[in-house]
Amino acid sequence: MLSFWEKDSYYADADIVIIGAGLMGLWSAYELKKAAPSLSITILEKNATPLGASTRNAGFACFGSLTELISDESTMGTAAMLSIVESRFKGIQKIRANFSDEAIQYDACGGFEAIQNNHFTAPNLDGHIHYLNELLAPITGKPQTFCNATKQMNRYGVKSFDHLVYNSFEAGIHSGKLVNELTSKVLALGVRIINGVEVKGWIKAAESLEITTQFGPSMKAKQLIVCVNGFTQTLLPELNILPARGQILLTKPIEGLSLKGTFHFDEGFYYWRNIGNRILIGGARNLAIAEEQTTDLAGSDKIRNHLTQFLATYIDTIQPIEIEQNWSGIMGFTPTKEPLCTWTAPNVLAVIACNGMGVALTPIVAEKVAAMVQAND
Repeated sequence: MLSFWEKDSYYADADIVIIGAGLMGLWSAYELKKAAPSLSITILEKNATPLGASTRNAGFACFGSLTELISDESTMGTAAMLSIVESRFKGIQKIRANFSDEAIQYDACGGFEAIQNNHFTAPNLDGHIHYLNELLAPITGKPQTFCNATKQMNRYGVKSFDHLVYNSFEAGIHSGKLVNELTSKVLALGVRIINGVEVKGWIKAAESLEITTQFGPSMKAKQLIVCVNGFTQTLLPELNILPARGQILLTKPIEGLSLKGTFHFDEGFYYWRNIGNRILIGGARNLAIAEEQTTDLAGSDKIRNHLTQFLATYIDTIQPIEIEQNWSGIMGFTPTKEPLCTWTAPNVLAVIACNGMGVALTPIVAEKVAAMVQAND
């Protein structure tokens, strides 16, 4: 039970309550405050820090590897694929417009995709590069997004792949610092963030929504925005958003590490990068899709052991690789791979499922959130 003082301050009624203080919730609050500074906005976050994917990802500022985009085009169609790529690309530009590269450790190192012949032979690869470059030129503003870097493979610290494709527009980013900087920005705009508060549900109460937390009926809001991504089933099971666990390993420092950049393999299911003289690697959930459709952060030996072996096989180092740390993050996926931004009930907006691309997509999806909420006021 909350005290009078708490209910009259921290939990005071708000114009808008946002559930989830990850990137989606923070960007939504930012866009709403920019559009309507007088709005009172409170973000309720279950954990001490966001514990889904925002601060537990691999730290990539990317918009889709070559094989991933080809796969997406085959399932979504060309127009839908290009639309989502454009949103991701614009999202990365928006991040850089709002924060200095130094503040978020934005490393414009470029992105690579390692490819085996079971995906493409060399002539087919060059054809796909040319095809996608033509499609993406209006988005990136450059004639060449992808280029064949196979002959320089040894230079970048990877081995035993058949092909290597380079994308100069992608980068590494410090996920924790990005969230921290964005949090500071929304706090400065007057947004209230309360951590350690788990929303259990809400009911319609006259002209507002009464929100219940672990403390009982806690506060009221005119509009509610749900931004819990991979944990959506807890609050909105009818939306059928599938959680997807991404497991990540971080090595001990490696002397003489030549690996530099952000890398993808197997349509984006594998991803790795250097962090100084360490290697961060994650993914491989396609080896156990059903088992990885979980919100359990514990991880599994099956995936961890596979990623460790992957490092030994494909990363060129002069000393054995040792793992120092591991963690997991929880993503949310829709069947279409497109984010979901929809009213689930009067004044309840669900904004979820960035399909593993939350860093790039959330800044742009938040603009849609602000427009929808204002139109609904």
